[in-house]
Amino acid sequence: MNNLQLKTPAYYKVKQGQTLREIADAFCVAERVLVKENNLKTELCAGQILKIPKLTGNRYTVQAGDSKKQLSGSRENYEKKNGTSVMYLGMRVVL
Repeated sequence: MNNLQLKTPAYYKVKQGQTLREIADAFCVAERVLVKENNLKTELCAGQILKIPKLTGNRYTVQAGDSKKQLSGSRENYEKKNGTSVMYLGMRVVL
């Protein structure tokens, strides 16, 4: 029996019309992490190659009463996965 595993590619080629949010959602990576990892200063363009970091997780929208520790195990882990220390109601984060 073969064990199937989803492997995150190290790099991704942007397709025409794709947004940073769409790519981040597809790989379950925070947009801020993609921006930082790729030193992005401008809009994406078709054919651009993005490095996809190995830090991935499930997408989640912050609800009332949530804490960084509750969502990610620790403040440090939350900040590493999401590329920010900020968390607010309705924010889309990676767990």
